[in-house]
Amino acid sequence: MRINATIAVHCAAQAAALLLLICCVVPAHAQADSAPASPEPETAPHAETLDSVVAVVNNQVILASDIDLEMRLFRLLPIGTRVDFTRAKALERMITRTLIEQQILLEDPQGLDVTPKDLEDSLAELRQSLPACKSHDCATAEGWSSYLATLGLTPERVSAYWARRMALLRFIEMRFRSGIRILPDEIRKYYQETLVPKYAKPEDAPSLEKLSPRIQEILLQQKVNVLLGDWVKSLQDQGQVEILDPALRDAAPPESGAEASPSAPAESASPGKGGRP
Repeated sequence: MRINATIAVHCAAQAAALLLLICCVVPAHAQADSAPASPEPETAPHAETLDSVVAVVNNQVILASDIDLEMRLFRLLPIGTRVDFTRAKALERMITRTLIEQQILLEDPQGLDVTPKDLEDSLAELRQSLPACKSHDCATAEGWSSYLATLGLTPERVSAYWARRMALLRFIEMRFRSGIRILPDEIRKYYQETLVPKYAKPEDAPSLEKLSPRIQEILLQQKVNVLLGDWVKSLQDQGQVEILDPALRDAAPPESGAEASPSAPAESASPGKGGRP
């Protein structure tokens, strides 16, 4: 059982960056009910601003309410750490995903579409995998709505979010994963140099034959992450990203890839490199 836990940790570590990246957010134009519209100035001249633009990605805006929604949606996925649960990290993920979604739509206007049947099946699996759903009876529509309400979400928003996530997974599978081949020598090297040394006695390690399928998945994920990161970096270099919120701009790491607003010193960063969202 020890090796199962060891390999599981390695798999989770390798997959976390990619999966966090594709926890996709519903874009601003698809969530008109995320915040009430501000009253017209002539009827409420002293009304407070209820929403604001925090970033622009190739002329597509990201609102403060989008970040709030992203942070609630993030709780649906059992990956990442609490370090990722910040508004700055949420914005990093949203910028990266927006760049990818824009490219998908350029290549195929229907590239983000998911069939209702596939969406229904995937959401059913999600309901079964969420620990909190056991106490909310998420198999029923009422129980699912009740659970989502505790996160400040609705079934409609989650369905839209999950469909986008599925589309991104499909794209990554087709663009990057399908053409990768892991050679036997690579599996053997990983086994001998990475896994076996974790045991006090090499003879205690399970056989290469037994661990080969899991090692292959780890190496495959590593290569996908590298290819995906390089591709996202190229999208950033070709596009234009501006972070307009000073607090979020100052919190962006040096490698985040986002540019500062015109009124502040430029920053070069890349949300898809290093600690990828």
